[in-house]
Amino acid sequence: MAKIGFIGMGNMGQSLLSGALKVFPKEDLIFNAKTKETKHKIYEETKVEYADSNAECANKCKYLILAVKPQYYEEVLKEIRYMVTSKHVLISLAPGKSIEELKLNLGKDKRIVRAMPNTPAMIGEGMTGLSCMDGDLSDIEGNVLLQLFGACGKVAFIDEKLMDAVVCVSGSSPAFVYLFIEALADSAVRYGMPRKLAYVFAAQAVKGAASMVLETKEHPGVLKDQVCSPAGTTIEGVAALEEAGMRDAILKASEAVYKKCTKM
Repeated sequence: MAKIGFIGMGNMGQSLLSGALKVFPKEDLIFNAKTKETKHKIYEETKVEYADSNAECANKCKYLILAVKPQYYEEVLKEIRYMVTSKHVLISLAPGKSIEELKLNLGKDKRIVRAMPNTPAMIGEGMTGLSCMDGDLSDIEGNVLLQLFGACGKVAFIDEKLMDAVVCVSGSSPAFVYLFIEALADSAVRYGMPRKLAYVFAAQAVKGAASMVLETKEHPGVLKDQVCSPAGTTIEGVAALEEAGMRDAILKASEAVYKKCTKM
């Protein structure tokens, strides 16, 4: 029997499968996808066995990852309801769907984990928040999940009440960062830099700044101050951003994400 199953082979499902292959043998994995074409394509690329149905995929694994869009959850849960037992660990990637809601659907004895990875998991630079109810996982099972999601970047267990905040700060925020990179590159193009080169400069600046926060563990404000020389160019730019309401725009974007999560 496979150890880890995946239902859904969109970008996130494929990213997690690729990560799993870094730490688990292909014989420990199984997946199901919506079309035969996708199944065959992924099998040819990975040699991971695929199932003929979602129910079969659930029946052949212990850890089952639901990597389908929220609008398909009801359909998928109906298909696997009688295959999922109390011995399974079901991992849901859907924002806005609580553990309690999923237990009501599948049974109170079922063990549910909520996971919120982000798209940088596709290149092993993701950030994933994990939540489960106290006592639902053994230490060994928790370590399996840390291995799996850790193969795609950084991972941390958090209280479920913080999961919507995770969507704000890491789930949706890559899109905000891409907008910032695009705007930063536009500013360089405005002053004559070729666009492809501008994207490299802008993206590397963001990557380097993020690495400084993670590696030095300094407060971002301290690192910002180190760049802002008295009466220099950078502090003028910071003042312009503050005047334009950059912080307020980010807070409002996160508020919009949070509100959407609570309504899903």
